[in-house]
Amino acid sequence: MKDKIFGVLQRVGRSFMLPIAILPVAGLLLGIGGSFTNATMINAYHLEAVLGPGTVLNGFLNILNSCGNVVFDNLPLLFAIGVAVGMAKQEKEVAALASVIAFFIMHTAIHAMLVLSGKLVTAPEVMDAAGNALAGMVGSVEQTVGMLDGSVTKVLGISSLQMGVFGGVIVGLGVAALHNKYYKIQLPQVISFFGGTRFVPIVCSVAYIFVGILMYFVWPVIQTGIYSLGALVNSSGYVGTWIYGIIERALIPFGLHHVFYMPFWQTAVGGQLEVSGQMVYGAQNIFFAQLAHVGEIAHFSVNPGTRFMTGKFPFMIFGLPGAALAMYQVAKPEKKQAAGGLLISAALTAMLTGITEPLEFTFIFVAPFLYAVHSVLAGAAYMLMHILNVGVGMTFSGGIIDLLLFGILPGAAKTSWYWIPVVGVVYFAVYFFLFKYLILKFDLKTPGRDDSEEVKLYRRSDVDARKASGDGQSSVDERSQMILNGLGGRKNVVDVDCCITRLRCTVNKPELVNEGLLKKTGAAGVIKKGQGVQVIYGPTVPNIKADLVAYLPSAPDVEYHGEEPAAEESSAGGNETIKNDAAESAGKKASDGKKTPLYSPFTGRVESIEHAPDVTFAQKMIGDGFMVMPSAGEVLAPCDLEVAFVFPTGHAMGLKTKDGMEFMLHIGVDTVKLEGKGFEPQVKDGDQVKKGECLLKFDLEYVKNNAVSEACMVIYTALPEGASIVVPEEKELKALDYAADLLGV
Repeated sequence: MKDKIFGVLQRVGRSFMLPIAILPVAGLLLGIGGSFTNATMINAYHLEAVLGPGTVLNGFLNILNSCGNVVFDNLPLLFAIGVAVGMAKQEKEVAALASVIAFFIMHTAIHAMLVLSGKLVTAPEVMDAAGNALAGMVGSVEQTVGMLDGSVTKVLGISSLQMGVFGGVIVGLGVAALHNKYYKIQLPQVISFFGGTRFVPIVCSVAYIFVGILMYFVWPVIQTGIYSLGALVNSSGYVGTWIYGIIERALIPFGLHHVFYMPFWQTAVGGQLEVSGQMVYGAQNIFFAQLAHVGEIAHFSVNPGTRFMTGKFPFMIFGLPGAALAMYQVAKPEKKQAAGGLLISAALTAMLTGITEPLEFTFIFVAPFLYAVHSVLAGAAYMLMHILNVGVGMTFSGGIIDLLLFGILPGAAKTSWYWIPVVGVVYFAVYFFLFKYLILKFDLKTPGRDDSEEVKLYRRSDVDARKASGDGQSSVDERSQMILNGLGGRKNVVDVDCCITRLRCTVNKPELVNEGLLKKTGAAGVIKKGQGVQVIYGPTVPNIKADLVAYLPSAPDVEYHGEEPAAEESSAGGNETIKNDAAESAGKKASDGKKTPLYSPFTGRVESIEHAPDVTFAQKMIGDGFMVMPSAGEVLAPCDLEVAFVFPTGHAMGLKTKDGMEFMLHIGVDTVKLEGKGFEPQVKDGDQVKKGECLLKFDLEYVKNNAVSEACMVIYTALPEGASIVVPEEKELKALDYAADLLGV
């Protein structure tokens, strides 16, 4: 249980990196835009003519500032999407869409509850001295009643509870859980269109109505707790800052540091401060709010504010390079050159960008004791920056780039950045001498000191691999493995997609595709067109595709040249014999049963479905039916029926009669590629339709000119054994005319 929780937390931490990754860009825009529009800086360097208000460059820089701000203003939504995508196992784009929908629904539900409870009221924007709205004045404002200051805010235009990134994380985690549970769900045939990935946004929408209602009651209690925790942390003084720094570094090996520091950066846990008349919560948000109004700020706030960020600069820019130099110094003479190249690269990466993984994980891998020392020193750096009142913020790193943008450019008066190199020089010396002593004292096998020929740094993957050593591999999806082999192996597959009934793949070598092996996986047929391969599975194909896509990354990257027999290796004549025998047998069985007339939804020439220009329909791989070569673009209901589904592109729909007969209408061949152009469905899923009502309108000329064929199919997908459909006469007919006989049912 403990390992399971730990694994989940690891995934949560990694998922945070997706939205965090945009912060350097947003911070760059804010840093450049805010610093170079700072009136004090402009006046000090006499740049009014170039950067002053009204200049083109000033206008452009203000645009950069605004563009940076919009990212930080909408971080909750970005976290909702990022966490959902990061935690989703497969079909991540579906999780992303569902998270956006759930985010809006949750906050809308909270807003409705606030209004219904009377805690959010609308008042006139302009009143006279007596409190009456002034006549002719337009506009109103929303006011809270009986709630904490700052507990309600605007979230994408919706007045809702101030949940910060926690709101996004709640949405992201919940959507990911629902997505992973339901993205391959199989629903009953009548509603099968809503199965698989299509079910995810639906279930998330419903679920987050109730989550929003629940948050209305729960979150105010959490808000009170968060504010209290923030007050405790902010009153803990310098020792609290040191402990924060130690914990933040100590969690790096477990990948949980993001889980720890994000509440301090993005919520009231990290403090609250009024900036330009608006209350701002979270250390990073406070810093960037001040950066956006740099001209109004005497000195960037440290507590609350940068005390949870600035400590990274001394050990990332100076300390870790000192450790790298120590490791180079103690490397074996014959390995110094190789070790030096690696260590210099890693040190420069830490200095410039604040990415410390290669060095830190080398400590973890070869000498965990060194990492413990490093964590204590890192915590001390946080405390020293707090004591010295250094107000330099960051996006996510503590490298030279962030120091330049958020320390030097805003000016020493606002940031006191000069203390960073002062402390940093000391840190360089401490790391160098202490690490050199410890490596030699305990004979630690840092790069260039081990007995192997390979000189390397270590990364998280090495640590994870060590943890996983000895663990059994997860079971292989045997069907997906067989499908992939049938397609010629992973190396032969270029891409995988699906439509309503077919797995659609592109392969490098069509000759490697093994139809016999594919049919053993449950395929009704295989169609090869050049490098395109279509494997017919029916309505369950979205789940088959999802499984195959999930299996692909772990599959051997090779071509498969198996010896499985090809599909129906007998001659075409032999196939025809089998088919004729089957037809004769079916006809014999059917002749003993009743005959039911079937009516055409289309106007045109009715023919046997065996004349269809697509082998899938001609060989009745999906089901028996009849074909109409249309002369008009209107489709009518041939009887009273229920609409089971309308395919998103409009070219196909599933229908069900009152006596339970299921059939599908398919307009044209390969019309899914038209992406809905030329099709106008007149009904939607779940509609009850009377005979003669219009189901669909389509542009017949457009289909003729842009599809393989305009042939329209009526396919009965669930006929009992022995049943068949016979077209007694190929003829011209109108919609609703008698077209064929259903025999044996």
